Amino acid sequence: MGFIAWLIIGGLAGWIAGNIMRGGGFGILGNIGVGVVGAVLGGFLFGLLGLQSGGFIGSLVTAIVGAVVLLWVISKVKQSG
Repeated sequence: MGFIAWLIIGGLAGWIAGNIMRGGGFGILGNIGVGVVGAVLGGFLFGLLGLQSGGFIGSLVTAIVGAVVLLWVISKVKQSG
């Protein structure tokens, strides 16, 4: 997948996850960062479960799931600290 596609999927996934978890996005760079890290985390989690996704939609869903999990973990760490 090309670099531009990673940025687009990361930005969309970060924005969607931000809206799901806290009611708003994080700005363009924050959305991309959350989405790209979420894509890596989502790919790892899907691999553990034996799931695979392909294409733009599959990559976007994987990134959104990973980004939501990432934001949930961050919120729990902030609450305990």
